[in-house]
Formats: sequence, C-alpha cells, structure tokens
Amino acid sequence: MKLKITLILMLWLAGIYVSHAQSLAERNIIKGRLIDSLTRKPAEFVTVALKNSNNKQIKTVVSRTDGAFVITDVQPGKFIINFTLIGYTGKSLNILMDGSKPLDLGDVAINASAREIKAVVVKATQPIIKQEADRIAYDIQADPASKFSSVLEMMRKVPLVTIDAEDNIQVSGNSAYRIFINGKPSSLLERNPKDVLKSMPASSIQKIEVITTPPSKYDAEGLAGIINIITNKTIDDGYSANIGLNERLPAGGPSIGGSFTTKSGKFGLSAFGGASSFGNPLTTSSVLRKSKSVSPSALVQAGGQKSDSQNAYLGMELSYEIDSLNLISGQFNLNGGKGTGQSSQSSVLRNDTTVTQQYSLLTDNDNIGKGADLAINYQKGYRRNKNQLTTFSYRYYGFANNQNADQLFNNRVNYTLPDFRQANKSVMSEHTVQLDQVYPVNKINVEAGAKIIVRFNESDFQYLSQDAGGNYLTDPSKTNTFNNRQTIWAGYNSYQYNINNWSVKAGVRVENTDVGANFLSTASQVSQNYFSIIPAVALSRRFNTTGISFGWNQRIQRPGINQLNPFVDRSNPIFETSGNPDLRPTKGNQLRLGFNWAAKGSLVASLNYNWIQGLIFPVSVYDEVSNITRTRFENTGTAKALGGNINFNYPLTQAWNLSMNGGLMHGWATGVSNGKPIKNHGFMFNANVASSLKLNSGWRTGVNIFADGGRLTVQQHSNAYISTAFNVSKDIIKDKLTFSAFTNNPYKRYRLNVTNSFGPNFNQISRDQQNFSAFGASLNYKFGKLKESIKKNKRGITNDDISN
Repeated sequence: MKLKITLILMLWLAGIYVSHAQSLAERNIIKGRLIDSLTRKPAEFVTVALKNSNNKQIKTVVSRTDGAFVITDVQPGKFIINFTLIGYTGKSLNILMDGSKPLDLGDVAINASAREIKAVVVKATQPIIKQEADRIAYDIQADPASKFSSVLEMMRKVPLVTIDAEDNIQVSGNSAYRIFINGKPSSLLERNPKDVLKSMPASSIQKIEVITTPPSKYDAEGLAGIINIITNKTIDDGYSANIGLNERLPAGGPSIGGSFTTKSGKFGLSAFGGASSFGNPLTTSSVLRKSKSVSPSALVQAGGQKSDSQNAYLGMELSYEIDSLNLISGQFNLNGGKGTGQSSQSSVLRNDTTVTQQYSLLTDNDNIGKGADLAINYQKGYRRNKNQLTTFSYRYYGFANNQNADQLFNNRVNYTLPDFRQANKSVMSEHTVQLDQVYPVNKINVEAGAKIIVRFNESDFQYLSQDAGGNYLTDPSKTNTFNNRQTIWAGYNSYQYNINNWSVKAGVRVENTDVGANFLSTASQVSQNYFSIIPAVALSRRFNTTGISFGWNQRIQRPGINQLNPFVDRSNPIFETSGNPDLRPTKGNQLRLGFNWAAKGSLVASLNYNWIQGLIFPVSVYDEVSNITRTRFENTGTAKALGGNINFNYPLTQAWNLSMNGGLMHGWATGVSNGKPIKNHGFMFNANVASSLKLNSGWRTGVNIFADGGRLTVQQHSNAYISTAFNVSKDIIKDKLTFSAFTNNPYKRYRLNVTNSFGPNFNQISRDQQNFSAFGASLNYKFGKLKESIKKNKRGITNDDISN
C-alpha cells in the first residue's frame, strides 16, 4: 500500500509541475512530426534548423525516436525551417509565426535519396557524445580511431569508464557494473570481458552507452550502472560486414574479430565473433610482509610467472516480422577459453635475523571454461496505439569452468607441508522468464513488468596430498562439494514524461531473493531470504547547445559464484584465499549531477556522490601462530566516494582533434579485520588525453597519454603510473580497407605495480612486474551491399540479471 501511495504521489507531483510548465510555454512553439515519405514510418534523429529571414540560424533541435520535434521560445516573425538527415534529400519550409497560438506543422514527409550515395562530404562535425537523463552515449563511428582500434581501446575515451594498465574496467571508479550487448546480457562478457573486447574491432559497433541511472525495468544488479555496447543495426534488404586482424607483441598475440548483418524481407540476422591468443612472457614478483606482534617476523617471497591463453566467441541475433504488429526475435551466444601458467617462488620467514622457515615452490596450473546463452522473445504491438508493446521473453544461460594446479616443494627448512594438487570444477545454470508491458497514457510513457530467475551454482573442489610413497590421496578436511540455488522474483513500474526540452524518468523495482546452499561433504546448509526496494529518478533539461541532468538511484550487488564458493585456493600456501557462502548483497546509492555542451566540440561533466552499505570486500587476516594470511570475502565494509568526471572533445582544425577523459574522486572505506576496525581514505584520479591528426592521402596519426593515480580499497592502495601510446593508420581503400600500427610505452619494457596492504597486526608490500611496452599492427576491412539506407531499431528486449 505504501508503495502504491508513493507512486501515485510521484505522478501527482509530476502532473502539477508539467501543467505549470505548459502554461508558461504554451505559446511561441513550433512542433511537428517527421515521417518517411515512402514507408510513412517516423524519421528519427533528423536535424531541424530554424533560420530567420536573413538565413541566419537561430535554433537547432533533433527529432525524437517517434519523429516528433518541438522548437520553443520562438518570437513572432517569418522563418525558414530546414530538415536534414544523411540518406534523405533536404527539405525547407517557409513559415509565419504570429505568436497567438502554437504552430503545429503536423506530419512533415521527407524523401529518401533516390540514388546510391558514392561519397559524402560532411561539413559539420558529427557529435561524438550524447547525454540523456539517465545515460551517456559515445558514438564510436563518429571517431576516426574506430577504423583501427579494438572496442577495449575505444572504451578509454568513453565518459565515466576507466581502463587501467592491466585492462581492468571500472565505471566511476567502481568494478561492480554490468556489460550488455544490444541491451541484453551476454555470456560472452560475463566472466572475463576484457579478453573478448580486446579482439572485437571497434568498426563492428555503433556506440557505447554508460547507463548511469538505470531505469527500473533493468535488474538492480551492478552498483556503478551498466555499459551497453550497441553492435546491431537494422538494414533494408542488403548486407554489411567487417573483419579485423590484429597482432600485439611481446605481451599479447594474434586476434581476429568481425561482424555480419543482413536482412531479406521479414528476416534479419546479426552476428559477430572472434578469437584470440594471448601470451604473457616471464615477469617477476615479490612480497614483503612484516608482523606487528610481540615477536615480529618478516616474510620475503620472490619469484616469476608466465602464462598463455586462448579464447573464442560467437554471438548471433535473429528476428522475424510476422506482420507489422508481431515480432519474434532471439539470440544465441557461445564462448570458450583455456589457459596455462607456470610460476616459481622462494619463500623465507625470519624472526630478527634467524631463518625460521624456508622453501621453494614450483606451480603448474591450467584452466578451461565454456559458456552459452539462448534467448527467445515475442513482441506484440497494437493498432490503437503503435507505441504500446507487450513482450514475453525466456533466456537460458550456463557456463562450466575447471581449474587445476600442481604444487611441488624443495629446499625445505622447517616446512613439512607435502606436495599437493588442487582442483575446482564449477558449473552455473540459469533460467529466466520475463513479461514486459509498455503503455503510453497521454504524454506519460508507463512501463511495467515481472520476472522470475532460477539460478544454480555448483562447485566440486578437491585437495590431494602426496603421501610417502608418492601417491596423491584426497584430504577430506580440505575437500567439499558445494551447491547454491537462487530464486529471484521481481517486478517494476516506471514512468517517463517529456515536455518541450524536459525529460523526467522515475520508477521503482522490488526484488525478493531466496538463497539455499548445501555442503554435501560436511552435511551443512545455509538459507537466506532478502527483500529489496530499488527506486530510480532521472531528470534532464535541454537548451540550445547545453543540457543539465540529475539522477538518483539505488543498486544492489549480489555475491557471485567466485565470492560464494568456499573453495580455498592454496596455490601460495602462505596466502590462502576463499569465498564465503554466508554473503548477503551489497546495497549502494548514487547521486549524480551532470552538465553537457555540444556545438563545434563537446563537453560532458558530472559530480557524483556514492555511498555503499554492507560492502563485499576481501578481508585479509594474519594468523601469527601458522604465519598464514587468510583472505575471505565479507560483508563488513562501508564506502563513500565524492568526485567528478569530465570528458572534452574538440576539433582544433578540420584535420586535428583533441579529446580528454578523466575523473577525480576522494574515497572513504571502513571494515573489520581480525575483529578490529580498519579504515582507509584518499584521492583517486585518472586522465586520458588523446590527439589525432589527419594527413594527406588517407594517412592519420595519433597519440594517447593515460595517467592513473592508483586504486584504493579498505585494506589496500596501489601506486600511480603514466602510460603512452602512438599510432598511425592508412586508408588503403577509402572507408573499406584500413591498415594501422601502434606502439605503447616504447621507452619502458616493464612497469612495477606496487600494492600496500595492511591489517591490525601486519603491513605488506607487493611488487609485481608487468609487461608494459608493446607494439603491433591491425588490418580492418568493411564490405557490403545495401539497397536502402541503414536505420536503427526502435526498441530492444531487456533480460539482464546475472551475478558476476
């Protein structure tokens, strides 16, 4: 009842506000609706320019997805309106505005170009960044670097997104986010997205959205929001494709990726795929841990490691239009990968100057995993209201992963742990059923829906210890079989209201999660049930060349299988890590105030404040008796962060462009370790500056400088670093075939990553040598034959919950 009253009150307040705004701006507006003269369908994203009698441009707006446009605050007089869109012939209208009432132009038909466009010369700069009330979109195709870059490399330029030297992705400084492809989750990006994004050519995607305030129709998973990669495009009877080949050395390897889109009549197909091989040459690492006990000790470990991995992926989306009101669509994704690694380590423990323990360790490990998801959606439209939709969806997702490691000791001093093997087999499967309804009521767009998710996680981990005869026998005390089941019931209701240049989005989502876990080997169980109410509000206002936005939302982060799995990783016996089946979800709040400007260049700036309760983080506890540091995920943390982000893009000349993407944040984190409170705070920053220069004969060169101020968690902080990249590219066949070469950090072969960790009774410094210098080349080819212009689809079906 309280929820219903709250929603009614929100609508009532919005109605009062809108009525007041309408009374002020009821007159002196020009409005209309743009349609395709042939298909009679709405023409979206058409540039509408208002000029005075002297042909001087006064205002510019862009038509919405339903073709409607509104020009406000127009004083009485004679004007000219121009309508322009690539693929259509331009159109102009002479109008007279007397100021006594709004001027409604009704349906304005524009004609598609009758001949094939051989070449297009764009005089104005295509805007790269577009901001809405709840998201920021980066137009990849408007950036020339997309011809020769991977998706991961292009993400460095996307507002609010950070890619560090190890290619780890963060959104607003947070690693708890979701990645979708075309508005839907994909098994390709669930476990290790950076491997896929490295091999995916940027030329195969249209844009990247950062959904900062996800509407209530999206699942509440992901504290920082959602990264949505738009790859598919609907074409009218034809096909388009592209393929990219890349090579990266010394750390890296060859990769291939591409996409294909076709449509014939009522049938459409969009597919993308790729494969890569990644080699990480030998690097060194060291750890220095000092205890704070009455009898202090010092542990020194040093060693080296190398690894190799291969992965491949294939994604496919299909659609069939039964008629103008009924659509069937589906998706199918496959991915797999495997890897091997070897490491050596020496470990020495001292009390004062006396060696109390010593050993050398050789580790040989391998892993293999595969995943798949399958979805089918039915969408029904209605003749009485073409914006009303009902969608029914089903999705299956599953993956399996096997990890194995052999540990061999020698050079022992006071160390009796025998050689051992450990193996962990984990399997995850999920079934989801969802029903969505979109129903416009006057000028309010109402969305409602319900969802059921049933998820199963299984883990079988074994520890085998070598006996005196050289045989490996299972150790029951360190072996277990773990089953975890989650059932999630969810419902949402959201509202969107657009008036003139204002946009208001508000909604609420409710989720009930039931969790059951069984430990078969120890005959113990865990049972949990929690209910969550997640509101979201987004507001934006567009002016001529600027806009402002405000957003507030709550998000939750359910623990993933790796965080729940009690498997104890003893690959470094002095540092044990494990999951925690008792974990509960983390709840976070985010306030965001944004500003954007778009004219010759673009500027997007935002101020953010985040606070998180029940933070899931790895708690490290040092045991002075066994001299082992044990790390386990806990819910004992809280975190707050205040900061801002800025993205600036400006064409210095027609051939020379400059862009900057960065953020500054101060974070406060608290937790509990070994029964005692701990806290950490400090500034975190990152900045990416890129410049590109277009030369003659299809040549282009660019430079990229990235600075990172280090990461901060409850028990850790890492060092700062600067990275540089240089690239050059050549259009061999204009807009078809492009060759490029690059070098990263050519002056420095390795980078030393220094991480400081601490607890109530220890301090620790870890130094990891990482391959920093790299060089490589790529070849990208686009081809296809289109009978008509490319158009974007209006709506996608979302089915988007899964634990990371």
